[in-house]
Amino acid sequence: PAVEEFDAVVAENGAHVRWPEGRDELIGQPPPAEFMQRLAEEGVRPVEKGRVIVATFEPYEKAVLEAIKHSGLELQVIFNKGAVMVLPSGVNKATGLKRVLKQLGIKPEEVAAVGDAENDHAFFEYCGFSAAVANALPALKEHADWVSQRRYGAGVVELIDWILDAGADNS
Repeated sequence: PAVEEFDAVVAENGAHVRWPEGRDELIGQPPPAEFMQRLAEEGVRPVEKGRVIVATFEPYEKAVLEAIKHSGLELQVIFNKGAVMVLPSGVNKATGLKRVLKQLGIKPEEVAAVGDAENDHAFFEYCGFSAAVANALPALKEHADWVSQRRYGAGVVELIDWILDAGADNS
């Protein structure tokens, strides 16, 4: 609700950028009604539909793939610790972040990414520094430049404190 507090918000796993003046930038098309109908026919529940993203949970990934195939759409499935997300082909967290950084004139190497799941790999690759929280998947921890000792949001706070302390040590 306080989007004006931020330079921008990258949402829907990179498919939706919300700017503080209330402007929405969608990266990709909303899912067609026929696709949503097919998911319902396949018994996929729950299904959440954003502006661009469609999300459900395992074990519905096979039904989601079948609905994509049946609909003849170019969509991709991305996982996030049991969540199954459907996005336009090539859209991920890095895609949305690229738009924001370009608009704000920030270089990717000046950005720290923090994550915990499968959908963070492209994000990590794009940013200059990557951090995984303690509860991150092992494959993401292996991909990270730094791993926190704490889990979830506490790991993010740990990262921020570490960055601020490192900055103070370098001044």
